[in-house]
Amino acid sequence: MKTWIKAALVRALKTAAQTAIAALPVTGFLIGEVNWLAVLSMAAGGFILSLLTSLAGIPEANDGKSPMMGEIEVGD
Repeated sequence: MKTWIKAALVRALKTAAQTAIAALPVTGFLIGEVNWLAVLSMAAGGFILSLLTSLAGIPEANDGKSPMMGEIEVGD
């Protein structure tokens, strides 16, 4: 579980940073014109969506399995 949390947080932080960088030219062309609240809001949204997506599983952790899914046993 600890490996999954670390991998999910790293992915979420990378996604947030990428979203913030992509939002900069959309909110303003000069540094003084940038709507920083909008940039932070979009980055936070990316962070949350990345964490939610990670619930489905992360290849770097637990062989890509989600920590929310237990072992599935198939009976006869």
